Amino acid sequence: MFDELRPHLVELRKRLAISAASLIVMFFVMFYFHEPILTWMVQPLNDALTEVGKVSVNAANGMITTSQVGGAFFVALKVSFFAAIVGALPIILSQIWLFIAPGLYAHEKKMIIPFIVGGTVMFLVGVLFAYYIVTPFGFDFLITFGSFKFTPLINIEDYVGFFTKIMFGFGLAFELPVFAYFLALLGLVDDRQMTAFFKYAIIIIFIVAALLTPPDVLTQLLMAGPLVILYLLSILIVKMVNPAPPLEEEEEDDEEEEDESSLSVKHHDEYDELTDKKDKDE
Repeated sequence: MFDELRPHLVELRKRLAISAASLIVMFFVMFYFHEPILTWMVQPLNDALTEVGKVSVNAANGMITTSQVGGAFFVALKVSFFAAIVGALPIILSQIWLFIAPGLYAHEKKMIIPFIVGGTVMFLVGVLFAYYIVTPFGFDFLITFGSFKFTPLINIEDYVGFFTKIMFGFGLAFELPVFAYFLALLGLVDDRQMTAFFKYAIIIIFIVAALLTPPDVLTQLLMAGPLVILYLLSILIVKMVNPAPPLEEEEEDDEEEEDESSLSVKHHDEYDELTDKKDKDE
């Protein structure tokens, strides 16, 4: 058994090594540009603090702080790593496809470019949606709430970790239609299966939204709502790519299988009877 798995493990190690190497190279590239990237990441928070300062005199001195001696350096590392994953995403997706490619048909292997482009574009769409739609509403609500009593002093380390978690959450969520398309293309899922799973998907979506967003209903709905829409969109995509056969055909197939099974059992019984009769004659 291990001998059968060994080639797959060697191939997996190769793909992981290439992905890790691309991530390391991209990390050093992004570290050089970490200051403008950090400025971009902090902009929604600065906008929220500015808005709070307009409505609350007590929050006029709100600011972004650090509580560690090397806080700025570790923040630069986190920012660079986040940007490196986004930058290396096309290579990572290509390695995922190349790992599963040996099990695909020739015409399916040619879908590598749509997979890479579609996966990268949808991840970026998810990140931009979170940046321009979700975070402004979420930060305004969370920081404004109670600002008439407290001065907001935001820890930059906590903020960067929180920000990247939201960005990755939305980026991965927006990959759902892409993965649904290719799973349908490979015949692993059809629209009836996804429709039947919808009620469970709703529960999973709201659990994920609760884990990846702040503990307020508004932000959770801003994540759960698009996820539900993306799931419904995925059902339509799967229906176009790999529609489930009509129930009548499935019933006919089941009847044929039952008939074949009955015939097989009947032939087996007849064979046993002939064998027993032959033994008695002997």
